[in-house]
Amino acid sequence: MTPNEHVAAVAAETDRFTTVVRSADPTTPVPGCPGWTLTDLLRHAGSVQRWFTVLLRQRVQAPPTSRDVDLKLPERAEDYPTWLTEAGAEAGATFTETDLDAPMWAWGADQHARFWVRRMLFETLVHRADAELALGLKPEIDPDLAADGVDEFLTNLPYAASFAPRTAGLRGDDRTVRFTRTDGDGDWLVRLRPDGFGLDAAAPNGPTAPTADAGVSATAADLLLLLYGRIDRSAPEVTVAGDEELLDLWFTNSAF
Repeated sequence: MTPNEHVAAVAAETDRFTTVVRSADPTTPVPGCPGWTLTDLLRHAGSVQRWFTVLLRQRVQAPPTSRDVDLKLPERAEDYPTWLTEAGAEAGATFTETDLDAPMWAWGADQHARFWVRRMLFETLVHRADAELALGLKPEIDPDLAADGVDEFLTNLPYAASFAPRTAGLRGDDRTVRFTRTDGDGDWLVRLRPDGFGLDAAAPNGPTAPTADAGVSATAADLLLLLYGRIDRSAPEVTVAGDEELLDLWFTNSAF
């Protein structure tokens, strides 16, 4: 997906999120985020959008030393859906004013402004799915959008140690885990080394692909929800193969 497609998807996902929660009980627990209610979920999603928007406006070139942002938090729980809509509108206006290909500090692999748009997109999408799951609804995620989310997650996870410290445990003696999309093209090989881990972009895919030590396959949407811990690998829609200890290592330490 292109940065402009990410921009459009942020707006669409924000709209879907607010539509889902607008008439819901704000005290509804959110299983995907233990201890949170829908109000907490909305507060988090909107705060992330406003924080990322500030970073984009400032075009930061180094890790920020403060997260002091005017979040404009509403006083009433029932006003949070509108507040999230306003956060999305502010983000959209900033996207329009920003050269998304401009160099910029980011905690992940892509050191350009576009990183923050893509990151905002999947923060919003996953939490929209959290809201739907909390309300007993099955999340519907566009397959190609979900595949882009899988790629974004696996690309950036090796850089997430500052807020996901357990990723430091993702080490191995040249061990590999392959994630395969079953509803279209999509194959990601993660290699665990003694000094770290990451996507093996040079590994061939398709019939010539080498056998991985462990494999996980599902639709792109289910892979995305699995990687974010919203479904378990024992779910019927997920197929696993190979080294179970390696899979235990991955899922124990890859929480985002």
